[in-house]
Amino acid sequence: MTDRYASFVQTGAGRALVKRLGLPDPPRLRRHTPGDPLVPGPVLLGSSTGGRLAESAGKILTTAGVELSDPASTTADSRFAALVYDASGITDSAELRQLYDFFHPRARSVLPSGRVIVLGTPPAECASPREATAQRALEGLTRSIGKEFGRGVTAQLVYVTRDSDAGTPVSLESTLRFLLSGRSAYVSGQVVRVGAGTAVAPADWDRPLDGQVVLVTGAARGIGAALAKVLARDGAQVVALDIPAAGDELAAVANGIGGSAVQLDLTAADAPARLAEHLASRHGRVDVVVHNAGITRDKTLGRMDADRWDSVIDVNLSSQERINDVLLERDLIPAGGRIVSVSSIAGIAGNRGQTNYATSKAGVIGLVDSLSPVLRERGISLNAVAPGFIETRLTARIPLMLREAGRRMNSLAQGGLPVDVAETIGWLSWPASGAVSGNVVRVCGQSLLGA
Repeated sequence: MTDRYASFVQTGAGRALVKRLGLPDPPRLRRHTPGDPLVPGPVLLGSSTGGRLAESAGKILTTAGVELSDPASTTADSRFAALVYDASGITDSAELRQLYDFFHPRARSVLPSGRVIVLGTPPAECASPREATAQRALEGLTRSIGKEFGRGVTAQLVYVTRDSDAGTPVSLESTLRFLLSGRSAYVSGQVVRVGAGTAVAPADWDRPLDGQVVLVTGAARGIGAALAKVLARDGAQVVALDIPAAGDELAAVANGIGGSAVQLDLTAADAPARLAEHLASRHGRVDVVVHNAGITRDKTLGRMDADRWDSVIDVNLSSQERINDVLLERDLIPAGGRIVSVSSIAGIAGNRGQTNYATSKAGVIGLVDSLSPVLRERGISLNAVAPGFIETRLTARIPLMLREAGRRMNSLAQGGLPVDVAETIGWLSWPASGAVSGNVVRVCGQSLLGA
């Protein structure tokens, strides 16, 4: 689906009209192409007094071939592809002034589609209430920067645990690489927590999923098809699953990426067992499970029949639980494995006419909250992504005015693409992201809904 308004804005006449009337101005976003440098320019790395993460961040960026700039040597004319600031040393609200001193003179120095990343300590791990208060304040800073800087610039907060296994380059690297790169084009205003899980750096960061067996449900079209392509591009052996009715489309996706196709109705009573047997016999394991399959059956609650309610809950939520139970019970997901579920911004903000869908997607968030601590003991990470307005065949059916509102009501003033969701799931699937667990990452361009 084409966003004609965004295309028009890129023309000379369009830019003039937008400026004169004060209309939304969707920037052209920097998205990932294999072989791209991590960032298209220098990165300014700063730190609060006593920050504990700047050294690790500097090693990561240097290893990635990034040109680092020193705050002391910059001028008013300096321009940066990203600003990275270690705020972990801030232990009192009065010390928040250090944020102003770093960002104020550089608010206009970030290149279009640039990145702002602030590193901090999880408030729950802080040594005093004052420190926890100051660290929680960082969320307001990054979310506001995401709305202020414009021109496709995104801003994120990364809380890094004090645990001895975290804060090291290998634990933090996948998150910094993702957030700095074009892979995170439609992710902004998010809080990511890096914990104490085991992270394994790839031999080649262009193929971070080499040797991994990845299951993708709902893979025949839309986000699922984009997922399969991105994961295969990153080196995964993809097992693409969808319902028998989508068999032709599913086969085309699987054949196009050199993967395999499984036709299976996940609501069937024997579906989890059949899937487990297939994975065990063909691959002996599954390193990554991506629960993408989902349906909508929209009606307001007062007009909704029981079948619409039951089918949406079953496909979008209960089937995930049943599959997880069987795969974990049979030890088919090894230590170091990852589970990624697809939620939705509707599960955070709710949506009129989608009580069943919003309930199921909020349940997915509950699944992450409740199960991730249990799986951490087995060395398995569990995260979710929550897409906002994504340009698919489903959103193309939305009435024009509602569709335009969905596209523009975010900091980037445009809808996302299926590849944006796929890239985010790809990052959470990497072995290098083993220290990232229990997160729900919105892929919504920092939508105003549920903000």
